[in-house]
Amino acid sequence: MLSRLQRLFKHRWMEDADRVLSADVLQRLQARVVASEAQHSGEIRICVEAGLPNSYLLRPDNTPTLLRQRALAQFGRLRVWDTEDNNGVLIYLCLAERAIELVADRGVDRVVPTDQWQGVVQQLATALRAGQYEQGLAQSIDAMCAVLTQHFALQPGQHNPNELPDAPVLS
Repeated sequence: MLSRLQRLFKHRWMEDADRVLSADVLQRLQARVVASEAQHSGEIRICVEAGLPNSYLLRPDNTPTLLRQRALAQFGRLRVWDTEDNNGVLIYLCLAERAIELVADRGVDRVVPTDQWQGVVQQLATALRAGQYEQGLAQSIDAMCAVLTQHFALQPGQHNPNELPDAPVLS
């Protein structure tokens, strides 16, 4: 019981996501996503939450399962799955748990091995532990750009219609 109360406290009074990522940082990350998507047909979304909603915290599931479920829920809510080529990718951060989830749509999953994403997650985790949120997310966007360009490169003269918003989502 005490651990549940501690966990609820941690998730309700965790530092706000907008203190970790200022408006200027969000604009720079958005510009990086825009530049990335000019090179491939994929769509990149970033979602940062200070903590999980109470409905997740009261579940008996273990934390990794809850975090994956929440990332998948955000993937759906942000409509990352809703692209013509099924090549959207979500970077999900939960600050209270210091957790990262990367969710790729089925078109990406078919061509990109899971272990390739693990390197992106590890690099981001290292940067976040050092408090380098902007640098870590920028490196992750660049790494995703390289992967998406390898598999979903735009042909000369081809334009990537922007199917999803490019701004990071904070909640």
